[in-house]
Amino acid sequence: MRAPLPRLHAVTDERIARRGDLDEVARELAASGGPDLALHARGRALTGLEHYELATRLAVYASARLFVNDRLDVALALNAAGVQLGVRSLPISAARRLDSAWWIGKSVHALADAETARAEGADYLVVGPVYATATHADRAPLGLEQLQVIARLGLPVIAIGGIGPGRARDVKTAGAYGVAAIRALWDVADPMDAARQMLEELQ
Repeated sequence: MRAPLPRLHAVTDERIARRGDLDEVARELAASGGPDLALHARGRALTGLEHYELATRLAVYASARLFVNDRLDVALALNAAGVQLGVRSLPISAARRLDSAWWIGKSVHALADAETARAEGADYLVVGPVYATATHADRAPLGLEQLQVIARLGLPVIAIGGIGPGRARDVKTAGAYGVAAIRALWDVADPMDAARQMLEELQ
């Protein structure tokens, strides 16, 4: 039986993957979040080797769960707990054949996307951006009402986009199971405290 889906997802990007303090911040996040934290190895512009090396560095924290975005080969090689798929990723059915124990999530940006992902067999949805965010400055935020509509589909929803301490409680009230963040966890002075606060708001 697989472990529960983590409620807090710390997502990397190319910039974070190449930072000198990656290991230090990941260690602090893992210490604070434990099994309720997923460390996501993500970086669309990374080479296959860079993605593998990033995931390897995130996999050493036994208390947290390793999730890999897009690269199913890397997830297989490192026995990841889950994978997150995007529009250009392999189908959910292909991921399921590779490892039936994975938590398989799909990134969605609208209700129609969410309905399709549910029909295709996704285990959870990463929904966003809920609020305006520099990561997707060109994409209009969904807002809490649309998040609530998607959450009613019945799959666990991980909300992303402009969410940090102080907003995690609001998205939980709207129906989210958990939250994902990049800057709110990796770019703060005290990552341990940020993770602790967000998890407290998700209780």
